Amino acid sequence: MEKTRRSPGIQSKIVLVRPAPGKKSRAIVQFGPIRVPAAIGRSGRTVLKREGDGATPIASMKLIAGFRRERPVRLDTKLAMRRIRGDMLWCDQPDNANYNRLVKAPFRPSHEEMKRADGLYDVCLVMDWNVTSRARHRGSAIFMHLIRPGYEPTAGCVALHPRDMRRLLPHLKKGTVVRVV
Repeated sequence: MEKTRRSPGIQSKIVLVRPAPGKKSRAIVQFGPIRVPAAIGRSGRTVLKREGDGATPIASMKLIAGFRRERPVRLDTKLAMRRIRGDMLWCDQPDNANYNRLVKAPFRPSHEEMKRADGLYDVCLVMDWNVTSRARHRGSAIFMHLIRPGYEPTAGCVALHPRDMRRLLPHLKKGTVVRVV
């Protein structure tokens, strides 16, 4: 019986996100020998993450699960991926009991739509920032998702080019750590 092997050199269980030179909203994502550019928060990185500050938290965050749109139809990953429906929203209102949780439309408090017209969440991985142990105003919806053209800054997420996301996905699973330094 023949064994199937992953890419040589990829032994790490940590996805490292480190600052890129020149721009506080740019980063390099490294996983084993894979190194790809990324966009991060418009305010750069912070150890004191607050709701709406536009910064990416400096932290080690485990991947919890992910979301996908209809496209791409097939994703090669061991991470549990839910198909995004039009009624899926993510609550970002700190004083709401559903803060930093997936909610269902109709929902009046402040929220983000998961099925975005711009396609940023066509592949969206949930990192455990303020999810399993929540604190009000500590930041919500910190995801790893797809980039805007030109690697425009995010509101605090880590954003990758679709081709780079496809390169990383086969190596990711629940519990993989994303470490922003």
